[in-house]
Amino acid sequence: MHDALALAHRLEQAEGQANAAFVAARARLQPEVGAASTVVAGARCMFDGADSPLTQTFGLGLAPCDDAALDAMEAFFAERGAPVAHELCTLVPSDLVTRLAARGYVPLEASAVHVRTITPRAAPSGTLHVRAIGPGDAAMWARTAREGWSAEAPELGEFLEQMGGIIAGAEGATCFVAEQGGAPVATAALVVHDGVALLAGASTVPAARRQGAQQALLDARLAFAAAHGADLAMVVTQPGSASQRNALRQGFRPVYTRAKWVRALGVIA
Repeated sequence: MHDALALAHRLEQAEGQANAAFVAARARLQPEVGAASTVVAGARCMFDGADSPLTQTFGLGLAPCDDAALDAMEAFFAERGAPVAHELCTLVPSDLVTRLAARGYVPLEASAVHVRTITPRAAPSGTLHVRAIGPGDAAMWARTAREGWSAEAPELGEFLEQMGGIIAGAEGATCFVAEQGGAPVATAALVVHDGVALLAGASTVPAARRQGAQQALLDARLAFAAAHGADLAMVVTQPGSASQRNALRQGFRPVYTRAKWVRALGVIA
């Protein structure tokens, strides 16, 4: 159990660090949003706008957390007009879940955390060219990511392109693009923290799907991560999703699940 908790702490800190970098990028690129983050009882509290999926905490319960700490977290979000959401690893003490329920929180959604050791392999030859983007490529990367993501949710197109720009502009994030015939067709990103490579930003335009773009991007990111001292790769998916099945095929193994516990704005414990 101790080893499992140590791994969970390492993984949650890696994702929390990455998301804090995204929030910092939002604060720099769109100061009108009022994006901010802080750390309370070892948990990262992040505000990225009231409706952003990044507005939540990471790592709650992996360090001691009393009611005063929960009060401070709730005040952080209330001051910014946002509901409180905690991404909770299932390995945290059970009494924390009981305390959250007593304070009016309910579980909203689940995610599964997967890891694999990094064993880079040579990039296959073919028509795809994969590279890390340069300083002038952020807008292109964001547009390409939007084209892939918004195929499933066209109503979120503008938000998704903004999110792509935030990822591309985040300190510590490295974004990759796969090109075919000189045209960008797929994107992916990673952030390396404490030897963990968090993989994110995967998107392929509909016309280029099932042609190996994401495999090529995965190989490129694993090679990059290994060269920068990472020994573990991490990916988060919805349980039972196509993304999870793809992760399992790529050698990732599930290590724990998480539940997002949410309390609506204005609820008083």
